[in-house]
Amino acid sequence: MLTKAEISRLRSLREKKHREALGLFVIEGEKVIAELLAEKFPLLEIYVTSESRIPGIPHSAIRIPHSEMARISHLPTPSVALAVGRIERPVFDPAELARGLTLALDDVQNPGNVGTLLRIADWFAFDRVVCSPECADVFSQKVINASMGSFRRVRVFTHPLADALARAASAGVPVLGCDLGGQDVHTLAPHKNAVVVIGSEGRGLSAAVRAHVTHYVTIPRHGRAESLNAAVAAAIVADNLRRAQG
Repeated sequence: MLTKAEISRLRSLREKKHREALGLFVIEGEKVIAELLAEKFPLLEIYVTSESRIPGIPHSAIRIPHSEMARISHLPTPSVALAVGRIERPVFDPAELARGLTLALDDVQNPGNVGTLLRIADWFAFDRVVCSPECADVFSQKVINASMGSFRRVRVFTHPLADALARAASAGVPVLGCDLGGQDVHTLAPHKNAVVVIGSEGRGLSAAVRAHVTHYVTIPRHGRAESLNAAVAAAIVADNLRRAQG
């Protein structure tokens, strides 16, 4: 049985201020936990119910009844497995943007979108993702779940974008921003090094970020939809960027 203090601590990790204070975050779901165990990701605590069938579960895993899992879960429908990991935020060097492909997220506040964007960066083998400080927290449960383990494989940084993009543009690195008046994404020239900037669905790219975009690209619209989901747009741009590279 978990103590009241243990339950309170695990529940508190739903909020960013408590995750930051304790340096811990929660991962839920058998699939993602099994994947992390297979990749030797250091999980500090693992809680499972009798229904869990995670292969290779360590003996240190704590077995709890479903009623306790419901109390510590961060999801509307509790999973049968929950784990705790340590938050590690790597230090960002803006000079990195001159090497390889970067996905930059400009105030993307929907956690589902942020998690999906991490999966897209993983799928297209981007070298890094840089999130503005106003983006949804990478270590929130909704982002972790939507990323499906990609949060582990992609190097993710949080840094003010305007400063980083200014340095990238001054170094001759293409900074690609999505805009209805931009170049057709299907005619993208090959870029070995580039930054793809994705803005929030409601507001698009911020004025501070627009000041450093060197190339605008657009996804041709054939229907009447006003806009595309941020993650869908990022996937289309990433795919065309990789195809242009051959």
